[in-house]
Amino acid sequence: MTEELFEKGLQIRREVLGAEYVDSSIQNADDFTQSLQELVTRYCWGEIWGRPGLDRRTRSLLNLAMLTALNRPHEIKLHVRGALNNGITRDEIKEVFLQTAIYCGVPAAMESFRIAREVFKEEDGR
Repeated sequence: MTEELFEKGLQIRREVLGAEYVDSSIQNADDFTQSLQELVTRYCWGEIWGRPGLDRRTRSLLNLAMLTALNRPHEIKLHVRGALNNGITRDEIKEVFLQTAIYCGVPAAMESFRIAREVFKEEDGR
């Protein structure tokens, strides 16, 4: 079952975050980080993202809010791109970050807005 979960997670992870990013993360893993890549792919993406209880749009919206609350800029950037891949609009992303300003703090939301603008500029340049 663990290999099945890994393959399921790898497929979902590639679909949400982009195959280029995911494949690079896995290929660049070393002895120190390989176990983490396997864990994240298997359990985060295979077990949790692969559950039927929430659709990917909802999971993306939740991730943006939680990552803002935790102030995780690298992950916010990654998941803004993933949210766009999951059909979340820029206006919906804006609304998530406005909501987080109230419940997580204005500085955290401001950082997420800044990061999202970077992603939008990168996406517009493609």
